Amino acid sequence: MSAADIDLNDTEAFVTGDPHALWARLRAEDPVHWNPTTEGGFWALTKFDDVVMAFRDTETFSSEHGTVIGGSFRNEADTASGRMLVTSDAQRHRQLRRRMHRVFSAKMIERVTETVRERVAVAMDRMWTDGGGDFATDVARELPAGGLMAQLDIGHADALHLLRLTRTMIGYRDEDHTLGIAHEGLRLATAQADVFDFFLDLIAERRARPGDDAVSILLRPEPGERELDEDTLLFNLMNLAIGGNETTQHSASGGLLALMNDPAQWERLRADQKLVGTGLEEFVRWTSTASYVQRQVTKPVVVRGVLLAEGDSVTLWTASANRDEDQFPDPNRFDLGRTPNRHVGFASGPHHCIGAAMGRTALAALLQGLRERPGRLVPAGPTVRLRSNFMLEYKSVPVEVTAV
Repeated sequence: MSAADIDLNDTEAFVTGDPHALWARLRAEDPVHWNPTTEGGFWALTKFDDVVMAFRDTETFSSEHGTVIGGSFRNEADTASGRMLVTSDAQRHRQLRRRMHRVFSAKMIERVTETVRERVAVAMDRMWTDGGGDFATDVARELPAGGLMAQLDIGHADALHLLRLTRTMIGYRDEDHTLGIAHEGLRLATAQADVFDFFLDLIAERRARPGDDAVSILLRPEPGERELDEDTLLFNLMNLAIGGNETTQHSASGGLLALMNDPAQWERLRADQKLVGTGLEEFVRWTSTASYVQRQVTKPVVVRGVLLAEGDSVTLWTASANRDEDQFPDPNRFDLGRTPNRHVGFASGPHHCIGAAMGRTALAALLQGLRERPGRLVPAGPTVRLRSNFMLEYKSVPVEVTAV
């Protein structure tokens, strides 16, 4: 198969194959790659410099068409266009970002950090007592669960329920998340509606009894501001639930797999507290859980000699950019002490992830927990990956505790 024949919309490579091998081939032979689909096609940028350029040039590469391939059912434009932070540009993006910044205050980050540490500690204590378990569901899931509990002021059971809903939405192409619906687009729309229903109930509660949680904060405009309309509120709450919360869980699982494959790195972590800080950045670079984002070309532009036309769909493959040989020395080596580490795991430019600080605190809690406990974790069976080319997730990571 030539590089021109690589299909990044085929989820099989993301379940049973090695997408990094495909991206390496594209970086070397076809860095501005045309990927045809039944609906038309999209361009794929796989080099670090090109991905960063497109992230930062929001006038040429617009977010308003939607960030996921095929993400809007029966609509040419994404239904969240201009309503959700990640699907807005220019002035509208700045307005929404100011509103969302209040949800990520220092006080909220402190609350999230404390809750995540508590949830991760309980889960890891249980795993060490039991001698093992499924890291993806028993430990890693507690990172987003703790974050949602703190941000939304909900209980553990409600946080896990919301995570199941968002997982179904992200994994709408996976055999475990069909909802009994054959058509993928309708399945995605149904899963999104279920997430909205969860938040509609929560919004009603907070209108009656406001507090200092994310929903109450977004419901409460400051002087000179208008109240967010219901659709805008729902889309941004959904983005809050899926964004950093969903990705940290799978950065944790993917990073742990890398640690288990290189026990020397685990010993380095145990011996050096500073590796918690550099190590969490390497977890993000290595896993690049959100593998791409979509953009739409607003005017003709040439990238590496290739003309991209107005209206073309372009995908920015951050997972590929984070393994670019021209940016990272020995990029396929997992190194907890890697510095510098200028990854794009949290995107770049105006759309740099607003929840990056919370994601970092969650991963720091995990790494701290791993370095403090005796022994380490080793694989106890095959892992199972989610069928998705958008979110590089693990559904199952069986492990056991060893004293060595």
